[in-house]
Amino acid sequence: MALTSIDRQEEKFVVRSYSDKSRGAYYLFDWKKGELTKWRDLSPWLNEKDMASVKPISYQSRDGLTIHGYLTLPQGKEAKNLPVVVNPHGGPWVRDTWGFNPEVQLLANRGFAVLQMNYRGSTGYGRAFWEAGFKQWGRNMQNDITDGVEWLVKQGIADPGRVAIYGASYGGYAVLAGLAFTPGVYACGVDYVGVSNIFTLLKTIPPYWKPLMAEFYEKVGHPDQDADLLRSISPVFHADNINVPLFVAQGARDPRVNKAESDQIVAALEARGIKVEYMVKENEGHGFHNEENRFEFYEAMEKFLRGCLQ
Repeated sequence: MALTSIDRQEEKFVVRSYSDKSRGAYYLFDWKKGELTKWRDLSPWLNEKDMASVKPISYQSRDGLTIHGYLTLPQGKEAKNLPVVVNPHGGPWVRDTWGFNPEVQLLANRGFAVLQMNYRGSTGYGRAFWEAGFKQWGRNMQNDITDGVEWLVKQGIADPGRVAIYGASYGGYAVLAGLAFTPGVYACGVDYVGVSNIFTLLKTIPPYWKPLMAEFYEKVGHPDQDADLLRSISPVFHADNINVPLFVAQGARDPRVNKAESDQIVAALEARGIKVEYMVKENEGHGFHNEENRFEFYEAMEKFLRGCLQ
């Protein structure tokens, strides 16, 4: 249960139930009467019996940190030699939580196991774990993701030849970094509004984020003082290492991850004769919100993943 609203007198409360297989329902709790009344279900057309279980997991990073995450297996499939979609969260200074995730359920329904992990820098695990991600884009933060793949392979759950990586925003950066810095780990990648060049990312930070620039320099790196670092961790400068299929989706009006981020990586790969599936929506920003665009994106992503994993 989660508290979502309360009246001024603090006598009536709106609470929400949820699980890994259901978006849950809203309930009204009257404190004076001691009554809990169901208000309405969320997405009642979804049958919990059709949904996959989301299981908490943990594994050790190569330098000894405990990385927590979630593993979702497709229903009716033995946990052995499965095609896997690795799904690092965006942010990056947030975290994945247990609950209902429609993207994860879509992928599991299509026969893919899904691995989510809270790599170092994620919130919710204490200050030291959060600070361990400072200036670690493409380095130890990426190693935490790679170590998750290796853990799945050692467990016998993942077919090492059928592992894809999909993510949005920072997760999209992790897709490009995974393909560029660990060639051979992934069979393909789906980059959704992801960063390819940290120099241009920092130059195009939207005006309402300008007060946060000092924080960005501390957490990611300074374009002058840390120029060598930023070049070494920007996938666009290492595009020669990418030799597997890539699907890129981008909103043309994205104020956070400018369209130039996707244009650069697509151009770098196409200059080498590597064809990239590139979906641009002129009426979208940081992520697709129009329903018709979301349908088109997920249909294209499913087709793309089937092509390289099955």
